[in-house]
Amino acid sequence: HVQLVESGGGSVQAGGSLTLSCVISEDTYGDACMSWFRQRPGKEREGVAGLARGGGTTYADSVKGRFTISRYNANNTVYLQMNRLNPEDTAMYYCAAKRLCDRFYPRRASVPPSDFGYWGQGTQVTVS
Repeated sequence: HVQLVESGGGSVQAGGSLTLSCVISEDTYGDACMSWFRQRPGKEREGVAGLARGGGTTYADSVKGRFTISRYNANNTVYLQMNRLNPEDTAMYYCAAKRLCDRFYPRRASVPPSDFGYWGQGTQVTVS
């Protein structure tokens, strides 16, 4: 049974930072390609950062240089460090996992959400 549990969202002033965490069930962690998505009010869900099994990372242009995706194998966790937040970053953030992916996937952040079979419940980020 695959489980993804996000945490770390909250309210922050513009210019501030937050770190989101996504704990993944152990039987999935090792062979999953991971991405963080967000859904802003009135908008479609969009990919913001991806982490391939081979270690490569990819980011949406809107967050490049401000967000960092990483993983810590000891606790089956993928992180999204978000710096220099601005009001346009206000959204519900989701982590997502895809199994049976090659080691370079995703090659770009803007992959379709439908590519991912496993999702967390989401965590709200509000920037004012």
